[in-house]
Amino acid sequence: MAVDRDHVLRSAAALLTRKSTATMDEVARAAGISRATLHRHFAGRDALVRALEALGIAECEAALAAARPDEGPAADAVRRLVAAIEPHAPLLAFLYTENQLFEGEEQNEGWAAIDERIATLFRRGQASGEFRIDLTPAWLTEALYGLLASAAWAVAEGRVAPKDFTHMIVELLLGGVRRPDAPARRKES
Repeated sequence: MAVDRDHVLRSAAALLTRKSTATMDEVARAAGISRATLHRHFAGRDALVRALEALGIAECEAALAAARPDEGPAADAVRRLVAAIEPHAPLLAFLYTENQLFEGEEQNEGWAAIDERIATLFRRGQASGEFRIDLTPAWLTEALYGLLASAAWAVAEGRVAPKDFTHMIVELLLGGVRRPDAPARRKES
């Protein structure tokens, strides 16, 4: 019987996004295969995580394509991007955490390309006057990743309603935390 690699990866992603410490035995059970079969496809957890990373990159690329980041106002493109990524946010949250284990390695070219496309969207918004210019596009990109991961975890734990995912991320990212009617405070020296 042939093993559907995509099914195994998606089963692993579903389990690991709920339980990041799941063992390879648990991953195999979730996929409906034996541990030996899992190990034939993925020599260990590192190989599985690398395959999940490739899946995450593919999902992000598809979300970027669907969001059409070069069309219309940049703020609308950010909304479309967050909405397109939402179904994949649990996997991305897992990878966001898991990638801390791989510090020091060269950044995956796929993530670098995605980073650049998102940073370009933020640069476009800055050039059009929609976005603040005192925050770098690289920082805004990292902030977006952090908000996506945090919202995915909050939804998974039932602390946030799934229907609020996109709204909360976009409003916090684009609006900042300062109330529009709050008086600005002077910088303390």
